[in-house]
Amino acid sequence: MKHFKLSDFNCKETGENEMCSHFLVRLDNLREACGFPFIVNSGYRSPEHSVEKAKSKPGFHAQGLATDIRCRDGNKKRKIVAAAIAMGFNGIGVYPTFIHVDDGIRVRPVIWSKK
Repeated sequence: MKHFKLSDFNCKETGENEMCSHFLVRLDNLREACGFPFIVNSGYRSPEHSVEKAKSKPGFHAQGLATDIRCRDGNKKRKIVAAAIAMGFNGIGVYPTFIHVDDGIRVRPVIWSKK
């Protein structure tokens, strides 16, 4: 990867890292398309991570197919979302302090926002 270290994606609770290499290449390309640095809030989450354990089944972070990018700037959020849509990411979530992107298997791509 040009813009990240693999350790940027380590599980914050267990230190494990089972990120999908194809997803990481796509994320690196997304970062390149946006033209500004990304700080990873959350990459891989072990199925033992407290957030994943609270779910009925582990999500895309636990499959190595999702990351949360720290971002509070509205213009940067718009650029990330537009580029992620253009690049075909399957899930995009807009939150007050970060953007979630994933390549999880879905019937169709989705985008959502949370306050």
